Amino acid sequence: MSAIPSEFPNVTAITKANVYFDGKVVSHSIVFADGSKKTLGLIYPGHYHFGTDKAERMEIVSGECTVQLDNSDASVCYKGGEFFDVPAKSGFSIAVDGGICEYICSFID
Repeated sequence: MSAIPSEFPNVTAITKANVYFDGKVVSHSIVFADGSKKTLGLIYPGHYHFGTDKAERMEIVSGECTVQLDNSDASVCYKGGEFFDVPAKSGFSIAVDGGICEYICSFID
């Protein structure tokens, strides 16, 4: 397992937040020199479902969440330092039972 980055130098930060579920999931986008993007966000306690257009890698920076990928019967718990991948044109349900889950979402081509 690779280490979760603690910083991203030389990026452009988009100041307008991505706000979902009445502010219970909030992220900001960053853009790298090569044009690739990531979002850095917080998930407050609750149960949420997200659809994907592109494939995504969700790296958990801190906290804990339980994830069920679309078309899967399994729910898996992820903690800080772990990640999961979501296929393109699908989705996932994510639950945070307590505290705040911090994440980095990378869009995979």
